[in-house]
Amino acid sequence: MTREIHHGDASPNPKPKTKNVDGDAAAVVLPLPAGDGHGKAAARNKLSLVPLIFLIFFEVAGGPYGAEPAVQSAGPLFALLGFLIFPFIWAIPESLVTAELSTAMPGNGGFVVWADRAFGPFTGSLMGTWKYISGAINGAAFPALCADYLARVIPAVADGGPRVATIVTFNVALSFLNYTGLSVVGWSAVALGIASLSPFVLMSGIALPKIRPHRWGVTAGEKDWKLFFNTLFWNLNYWDSVSTMAGEVDNPGKTFPTALLSSVAMTSLGYLLPLMAATGAIDAPPENWGNGFFADAAGTIAGSWLKYWIEVGAVLSSIGLYSATLSSAAFQLLGMADLGLLPRVFALRSPIFNTPWVSIVVTSLITLGMSFLSFNNIVAAANFLYSLGMLLEFATFIWLRIKRPEMARPYRVPLGLPGNIVLCLVPSGFLVFVMAIAGWKVYAISAIFTAAGAGVYHLMKFCKARGFLKFGTVDGEEMMYERHQQESRNDGV
Repeated sequence: MTREIHHGDASPNPKPKTKNVDGDAAAVVLPLPAGDGHGKAAARNKLSLVPLIFLIFFEVAGGPYGAEPAVQSAGPLFALLGFLIFPFIWAIPESLVTAELSTAMPGNGGFVVWADRAFGPFTGSLMGTWKYISGAINGAAFPALCADYLARVIPAVADGGPRVATIVTFNVALSFLNYTGLSVVGWSAVALGIASLSPFVLMSGIALPKIRPHRWGVTAGEKDWKLFFNTLFWNLNYWDSVSTMAGEVDNPGKTFPTALLSSVAMTSLGYLLPLMAATGAIDAPPENWGNGFFADAAGTIAGSWLKYWIEVGAVLSSIGLYSATLSSAAFQLLGMADLGLLPRVFALRSPIFNTPWVSIVVTSLITLGMSFLSFNNIVAAANFLYSLGMLLEFATFIWLRIKRPEMARPYRVPLGLPGNIVLCLVPSGFLVFVMAIAGWKVYAISAIFTAAGAGVYHLMKFCKARGFLKFGTVDGEEMMYERHQQESRNDGV
């Protein structure tokens, strides 16, 4: 899974430049991944359109599992309105920004590269800290969640040694899957996506004759708006996570926009239709809609067989969610190493599958350790850091439109500067609201993580200056130029 870059091409490519962590010229050059002698593995492991759609789907949702608290906190009416409206004010703006910047800078690292190009390496490193911590904590929940679902069927894995063994096995197995390549991960996501969504398709069909539209108008007596908005936010974010793997996508200029918009449609309908079916077909009060209630609703609508299928689907969804999150986080580390923000070791690739094995192992160990912790405030802080990263991402998008209008953009958001500002201001307002309702503990933990991120940046800068660690960079401008040149050649074939 390498970039299709050909240094021996007849086109007059300029000599690659390099820069170190503080932006000065550097003598060490890290070869572009496609030149590492694994071209056949790279071509074989490129991500095509369909696997990319399902990878994005699992980066964000993995199915309607976890949407139930929206009904519990505000009732069916507000839950349906929320999942109908929220994609337009959050998911679509974030996916459009991701599509433009990923195709303009089609290399691994995604949002880190964007912030680095707009505001410099310190800002890029800080973006990497915020997003990596958020993603790692998010991913750490899935092995434990999988064990919880399995415990419903096999009570022996509920606690103790069997639970630990289940979590470790889950982690090791999916880490090895990621090691075999993004193409394998992507097609596995397709299979997992179909399997986890199928019971909801059946439930929606069986529920049709039982639906009574007046049930959709019910609201909760005691509304918990904080839980409501956090549920919408949690279930419809991380659209930009796939950008960290842009260097592994086949023909990103065309594939990325199509995949993102297709996944937005699939994810939004994947929430809305099952909610309409379940809330319209049964007379369950909002307070019954806790996590996992979709399985109970399916049992009422169609029988115990569908209830068990949805519970199995939840396990499959957890597998897909963890695998996609691990891939995104590992390729983020690889991209940061390419930029010289992390030591060169994080850019090392497997000689067989051409995957960033060091970054996969490190991320896997971090998430495994976190899987055994109980840390509600840290999870809330992860959401806060993600929000900070998104505010910086929107600022990066606008800044690059103003300062770099000449940058090649295979996909461009079809709005002028005022329209793009509005596009970013609406979700930014929601981000500020989510951050404002966080408690002081969240602010304190977020400040500690941010300070640690700044410390890592200066430590890497010190190590590079003293030669303690090996660093190497891929110049972003050269990388963009060559990827766009390759796409032009592919279009001419």
